[in-house]
Amino acid sequence: MKGIVFSEFFEMVEGQFGFDMVDTIIANAQLPHEGLYVAGGTYPHEEMVKLVVALGQATQTSVPDLLKAYGKYLFHRLIALYPKLAEGKSNPLAFIATVEDYIHIEVRKLYPGAELPRFITVSYSEKELVLDYLSARKMQDFGWGLMEGCAEYYKQPLNIRYEFLENSDAVRFYIALA
Repeated sequence: MKGIVFSEFFEMVEGQFGFDMVDTIIANAQLPHEGLYVAGGTYPHEEMVKLVVALGQATQTSVPDLLKAYGKYLFHRLIALYPKLAEGKSNPLAFIATVEDYIHIEVRKLYPGAELPRFITVSYSEKELVLDYLSARKMQDFGWGLMEGCAEYYKQPLNIRYEFLENSDAVRFYIALA
């Protein structure tokens, strides 16, 4: 994972729980980088997992809920940093449908070497989108949070659910305008 994902996570934690919580989770996660991440650097995703687990233990919040909250937060931060990503998209479904073929290409330009999940569109209409999420990291709840952040950005609520596909590593998302 790119360092920006870690640094923005620390910003969210500090904003919601205070600087002492950042220190606490870094100490409890026992990270080899001791919480020092360069935005363009690449770090093992297991370190993010350790941080989220440490935050969950410290706040008595489930890991899926924290991943969703962080996804929402990060979507808004990335759009603030890179507003061009949202240009030409009229609603959250239109944005989400471009993740694989546009957004990820732009992210790789900004952060060479970024290891991103794959999103394969199964079906897409004006009111709903079905896509498969493929990633060895299994961070579908983070993806869900990014989608919720997208819905907030466009001021268009979404109904989101997912299921694990049998005999596959894929997770299928069902996303519809609410």
